[in-house]
This record gives sequence, structure tokens and C-alpha cells, in this order.
Amino acid sequence: MNSRKLWLGALVFSGALLAFTLSSPALFARDTSSGDVSTDRFHQIFQYVFKFIQENYVDEVDPRVLYEGAMKGMLDSLGDPYTTYIDTESIMGLNLKDTTTGSFGGVGLSITKPLVSGPDKPAYVEVASPIEDTPGWKAGIQPGDFIIAIDGTATPDLTMEDVLSRLRGPIGTKVTVQIRRGKLMEFPVTLTRALIEVPTVKYEMMANGIGYLRIIEFTPVTPGRVQDALDAFKKAGYKGLVIDLRNNPGGLITSVVDVADKFIDSGVIVSTRSRISYENREFKASPSRTTFRDGNIPIVVLINKGSASASEILAGALKDYHLAYLVGETTYGKGSVQQVMDLLNKDAMKITMARYYTPSGANIDKVGIPPDREIKVPALTEDEEKALGELFQTTKLADFVAGKASLSGAEAEAFARVLQKDYKVDLRILKRLVVQEYYRTHVSPLYDLEYDVQLRGAVDILLKENVPSLIESTKTVIELQEGKAPEPAAAGT
Repeated sequence: MNSRKLWLGALVFSGALLAFTLSSPALFARDTSSGDVSTDRFHQIFQYVFKFIQENYVDEVDPRVLYEGAMKGMLDSLGDPYTTYIDTESIMGLNLKDTTTGSFGGVGLSITKPLVSGPDKPAYVEVASPIEDTPGWKAGIQPGDFIIAIDGTATPDLTMEDVLSRLRGPIGTKVTVQIRRGKLMEFPVTLTRALIEVPTVKYEMMANGIGYLRIIEFTPVTPGRVQDALDAFKKAGYKGLVIDLRNNPGGLITSVVDVADKFIDSGVIVSTRSRISYENREFKASPSRTTFRDGNIPIVVLINKGSASASEILAGALKDYHLAYLVGETTYGKGSVQQVMDLLNKDAMKITMARYYTPSGANIDKVGIPPDREIKVPALTEDEEKALGELFQTTKLADFVAGKASLSGAEAEAFARVLQKDYKVDLRILKRLVVQEYYRTHVSPLYDLEYDVQLRGAVDILLKENVPSLIESTKTVIELQEGKAPEPAAAGT
């Protein structure tokens, strides 16, 4: 390029810049009365830049590209992982539709991902909870596991949409995820995508007379399924009830309110508060909808770090009204309410509109609900993590269960002892891994008292302790937050 062209180019650029400055001086003026740039002026700046790019950028730009970029940036700037822009033709949009219709092709993992990735804290995909009886659940993926790569692609630099597009796909196709568990354990898991139906409720009478009710997620059909369970337990003459909310990621607020109303005969179940008046609501119980009237039936609720949102609403309501004893670990801590709002023909936004509060007036966002009695899943030592990482690099587990029509506890334990010679891990853990590998291709039992120390602890409390007295001595969620109660007592496992 010769000097004349350079000079002309500089002149044109300078003229455009001068025109921009002179034609819109008000855009940069501050509102002297308030000290803040007014909302209208921000709108004007945005409109001017939008138009300027369209008319002056070196390449022709699709206005929708600018629109989508601005929408994503604006909503991401709030720093709220639950507020996001949704293109309904994108994977995230399809995910929203699938949740509404109740089924989709995928691996069955509820996941979260930080918005920002840094060298000290990479934005790995974290598993909030596996959906029961799905490929992810059968493979033994646990809440708190990190997916650090998908089919060889590291996840920190992927967007959530990219992650969903890689995990989901046609039924029967495979995807390999690299799992990090703890500090030292890393291993690959190959999952075969399946039809994922939005789960709801499973229940069973235990041989000890305890009714076991697992609420997997709160959907429109959950209240009816819960009632089926309560009716079956009553007919069988149950003497105690375990409500298992572990790894329940939440669901519809109307669904959890209807479930809570079966146990609570009056008062506020949950309230929502917002700076918008119409979002300030109280969901109240009604005696006409209360169906659990077995006052002599003690209730224990199981919770863990995978219990979130609607499941925390139920746990918090039963706790605040002293109707149940909470056992397990502190819940996830999602105390906000989102709405999905349509924008144009093919997009929408999900935005946090309010926070919810338990009957005692506590918001549990980012803090969760602590149990009345803490029972932790035994943690692995660093040596055990390393040993299991080595085991997961082999096919020993898969080879052992391949072709087996059945697997007895004695067989699983015998093979676990063989494994223990090479991998110095607690025998109970190895046996569980053998059984878990078997159930990847078979229908799994609803519960496992031998391995599940939290469930076993809940059952022992119901059978051996005075639960009404325990419940009477507990504090509400707000009292716990205000420091009016001691730390929850730890139980031996």
C-alpha cells in the first residue's frame, strides 16, 4: 500500500471517529444529578455501536450474530450460573424442550460448570447428581466428580452448550469422559447414550417394616407417585418412613409444594421474595390436601450435597415444622427461582427472578441445609485413590462380570478379595465396585443396606431410637443460620 492510500485511510478513520464523538456527545455525559450513567444513555450507546459495526466493520456482519453476542455477554455479566441466554435451536434449547417433554438421548448426568476458567481453578464440568438407572449412574459416576475431558477434549475451555452437545446424541452411540475424583484418581468411562426419561419416584417396603421412598426429581407426576407410595406403605403396615432426597437436583416448585402439602396441614411451605412485587409469593398448605395423617409414623429424610433446589424446599419445610429428622450431609444450596422467557422466534432467556425461603424465613442459597445428624460416606485415602485409579485403567471388573446371568454377594466378595491383593483398598469398597459393574447391564436393586452407610444409619435411627424426641430437640433452618443451635451430632458408621 502506498503512502497516499495510507493517508486517505487514516483520514477516513479519523473522520469517522470525529463524527462518532461529535454526533453523540450526550452518550458520554454523566447524569450530574445522580452520578450514574443513565439507562437511556447506555441504550443509545449500544444502538450506536450495533449500527456502526454493521455499517463499518471490514466484513458484512449478520445482525443476529451481534444480537446473540450481546445477549450472552449481558446475562453472563451477572455472574449467576442459573441466568443464561438460550437459543432454542441450540443444544441448551433442546435440553429445555426435552425437560418439558420428559425424555432425551444422553448419559443421564445433572452437571454444572463455572463461567470463568483460570490456571488455579480450571472450569471443569462438575457432576451435581447422576440420574438414577441411566448410563452415568450405572457407571458409578458420583456427585462431586469432575469431567475433565470429553472424547479427548478438555472441558475448561468448552462452553456449557459445547459440553451438552458432546454428551448428548443419538441413542446407542458412545462417548468417553475422563473423570477426576478426589486429588489423585483419574479414569476414563465410556458411556452408551440411552433414552433418558425424567425420573420421579421409586419406593419399596423393607423387610424391617420401614417404608423406603426415593424421590428422584420433582415433575408434574411426582405428587401422584408419592401418594401411591404412601398408600402402599399404609396397606403394608409400615412403622417408619425414609424419604430419600439424595442426589435429587430439584424440579418444579409446584410439584414439591404438592408433595410437602401431603405432610403439612397448615402454614407456609415456601415463600419467594423479589424486588418485583408479583414474584413475592407464599405457597401455603391446606388441611384438605394433607394425606399423611399417621402421627405415630416417624420420618427420617436423607440428604446430601446432591440434594438441591426443590428437594431442599421439602427438606427445609419438614425440618422447620419438626415433622422429620434430617440425616446425611449438608445440601447443595440452591435457593433461587428461575423463569424462562421467550424473546424472539428461536431464543429465550432463563433468568433468576426471586429467592425462596423456608417456613422459618431462611434462604439457603450457597450454604445449604445441614443435617440433624451427619453421616458421611467414608472418604478414600490418597493411597486408595491411587490404587483405584490404577484399577480403573484395566478391564478387570468388566471381564469378571461379563456374561454373568446373576451375581451373589459371596461371589462379589470373593473377587473383591482377589483384587485386594493388587489394589490396597477397603474390601467393602472393592465389593461394591464389583456389584456396581454387574448392575451396569442389569436391573439394580432400589437400595443396598450393606454398602449404603447413610441409609443404614437412617434405618437404625428409626428402629432403635426415639425419633419424635430427636425431632423435638432440633432447630429450624433459620435458627441454625443464626447460630442458635449446636453443630449436628456425628454418627458412627
